[in-house]
Amino acid sequence: MRFTFRTLEAADVDALLTWHYEPPYDKYDPDRDDVEELRAAVGSTDWFAALDADAEVLAGFLVVRPVDGGVEIGFGLRPDLTGAGHGVGFVTAILDLVRERWAPSEVWLDVLPWNERAAVVYQRAGFVRGEVYDRHFPDGAVVTFLRMTLAD
Repeated sequence: MRFTFRTLEAADVDALLTWHYEPPYDKYDPDRDDVEELRAAVGSTDWFAALDADAEVLAGFLVVRPVDGGVEIGFGLRPDLTGAGHGVGFVTAILDLVRERWAPSEVWLDVLPWNERAAVVYQRAGFVRGEVYDRHFPDGAVVTFLRMTLAD
């Protein structure tokens, strides 16, 4: 599968909000907070819809957060595409876009530490495992993440 990217549109958000992953990955299902963030992201220069380049249908999403010359990336693949061998190609397409648009000095992402399936995909795409840390959110939630950084 080949991927292309475009600015996130309202119809993409509507589709994303219907996505439901099988347990234990249902932790990634959109919740009430995600709805607000996604609706605000429509038309943003940091949020993208990932399309299946051949079928021209929504296959995933990407958010890029520039920080001090580097970028933090967050993304998701449509539930029916996960576990089917598309992960490395998806992450590679993301990295191609990020390098082209931002030319960052560093690229990193956070993944839930128990999500070994995703961490292995990220390693195959060139990321290395880093620290496990607690991230504090404005609503008071604290979530433990594994930080992974793109190797030089």
